[in-house]
Amino acid sequence: MGKKAFSFFHLNCFHPIAWGLIFGTFLSRAGFFMSIPFLGIYLHEIKGIDPATTGAILAVSFFVSTFSSFFGGAWSDKIGRFPVMMFSMFLWSFVFIGFTMGEHVWQFILLNALSGLCRSIFEPTARALLVDLTPQENRVDVFNARYFAINIGGAIGPLVGLSLGASETTLPFIMSGLIYFVYGTLIIYWKKKYATSVKISETTEKTSLLSSLKIISRDKVFRYFLIGNIFVAGGYAHLDTTLAQYLGSDKVGLYSILFFTNAASILLLQYPIIRFMKRYSPLTALKVGSFLFGAGIVGFGISHSLILLILAMVLFTIGEILCFIIGDVLIGDIAPIHLRGAYYGASGLMFIGQSAGAWVGGMLLASFGFGSGFVVFSILALLTVVAYPFFQFGHLLLNNKDSIDQANYKTTKGAI
Repeated sequence: MGKKAFSFFHLNCFHPIAWGLIFGTFLSRAGFFMSIPFLGIYLHEIKGIDPATTGAILAVSFFVSTFSSFFGGAWSDKIGRFPVMMFSMFLWSFVFIGFTMGEHVWQFILLNALSGLCRSIFEPTARALLVDLTPQENRVDVFNARYFAINIGGAIGPLVGLSLGASETTLPFIMSGLIYFVYGTLIIYWKKKYATSVKISETTEKTSLLSSLKIISRDKVFRYFLIGNIFVAGGYAHLDTTLAQYLGSDKVGLYSILFFTNAASILLLQYPIIRFMKRYSPLTALKVGSFLFGAGIVGFGISHSLILLILAMVLFTIGEILCFIIGDVLIGDIAPIHLRGAYYGASGLMFIGQSAGAWVGGMLLASFGFGSGFVVFSILALLTVVAYPFFQFGHLLLNNKDSIDQANYKTTKGAI
């Protein structure tokens, strides 16, 4: 085991705050998943709120998060990463505590809306800060580590929540609030200790929200990437929605195995796949990922044995790894330094696809029936692979832009 074999972790190449954000991502995801997945059960079983109203309460978080993410990222460009992150963490902490004290429907609607707002403020800001702190050649590794932390936290959180009596007691919400308060305190500490090393990210050119929106809307490469990612997010939605409905309650054990396969595949395959794909451009990885997403989705419809379903899930998971990790890297590469937060915020619009994908999947099952898995999942796969031409258009534009930039550089250099 020499230095070369161990180098893919790049332990010495990450800024201390980047490591802190990765660890904080693990903490926050574990805290989130130890309580929020059980919120629906808590509202219905403990608070006696009817299922339709409970669904509306849960939906408001995703709605607010999707359409406010741009503003969270843009604010971090304008007033600095750390103030925005601290504000969102402490507010989020009080939101979790608020869930333990709420009694009326409007209170839970407000609290879950604030939860979505905090997520839309914090997530793009933290990703932008990671890019600020990480040289371009190490960004794939840092986002790889971040995604690993997300999945470890997502796996541990529900188990901790169940052990604390999730859906039966408010203790998981209290623990989540404490975790987020600790995370906010750590951000204050990082701000004080490493203020000089992140000074550049907080003193770059300031741009108004309207100007940021105009600049982003004119970026054709980002536009094609975003449209493609909406279709990819729609494909990802079928893991939690359409596939679960298709298998039904009588096959909940099979679904659990597939869900475990997804998590295990991410943890086992993430690093070798990303390391291999680093030799290719980000948009090439996204194109491959969209095809693998589609192949996995078709596999769900045509597989009639556990082995084939597991193979389909592995293909689906590889597509997930490529599209979501490399997608974050691409945004950091194409975004202007002073607009990184706004770009990461605007990328949150991709989750429109997640909502639409769940709805389309349900509509197709209702229209063709649960016995027409091949037809249903083939249509869903085609809708996912629609992302490919948009990634291809973006790839061509980016290559042309790079060629023009190089030509201009040579011309300028020759004139000098």
